[in-house]
Amino acid sequence: MGKLLSNFRTTILLSLVLAGVMIYAFGSVAPGGFDLIFWQAVFRWTHVFAGILWIGLLWYFNFVQIRVMPSIPAELKPAIGKHIAPEALFWFRWSALATVLAGLALAFSRGHAYAVEVLSFGLAGGLTEDQKGYTLMGIGVWLAIVMFLNVWGVIWPNQKRALGIVVVDDDAKAKAARTAMLASRINMLLSLPMLTSMAMYQTLFG
Repeated sequence: MGKLLSNFRTTILLSLVLAGVMIYAFGSVAPGGFDLIFWQAVFRWTHVFAGILWIGLLWYFNFVQIRVMPSIPAELKPAIGKHIAPEALFWFRWSALATVLAGLALAFSRGHAYAVEVLSFGLAGGLTEDQKGYTLMGIGVWLAIVMFLNVWGVIWPNQKRALGIVVVDDDAKAKAARTAMLASRINMLLSLPMLTSMAMYQTLFG
C-alpha cells in the first residue's frame, strides 16, 4: 500500500477508477437507469471535481504562495518559480477549462430553455418572481466565466513572462508578475460570490 500511495499517478488513477465504479453503481440503481438524469449527475460530478481543483489552487496561490513568497530567502525562490508554480499553473488553467465546460454541459443537459434562462439572468422568460432564482444562478455562472477568461487571458500569459517561460526583460517580468497577482486577487474576490450563487441556488431551487 505504501508503494502505491507513494506514486501520485497510480493513486489518482486508482481513485478515478473507484469513482467510475461508484458512478456506474449509481446508474445501475437509479430509477431511470443510465438516462439523461444520470448524465446530468455525471456532468455535475465532473463540474464539482474540476471546480474543487481549480478553486483550491486559486486559494493556494492567494492564501499561501503569494503571501509567503516575500519571506522566502532569495536563493530558494527559483525552486518555486521553476518547479512548483509551473506545475500548479498547469492544473490551474486546465481545471478552469474543465469546470466551465462541464458546467455548461450540465446546464444544457437540463434543457435548452433552462440554460438560456440562466445565461440571460432570467430575462429570456421575463423577469417574473419565478425567474429570480435564474438571475442569481446566472450571476454565479457569469462570474465563473469571467474568472475562466481571466485565467487564460490575463493570469497565464503574464505568469509565463514572470516565470521566464516567455523571455522578457526584468522590467517587463516585474510588471507581468504584478499584473498576474492582481488578476489572481480579482478571481479570489469573485470566487466566494460565485460559489455562494451556485451552492444557494442548488439547495433552494434544485
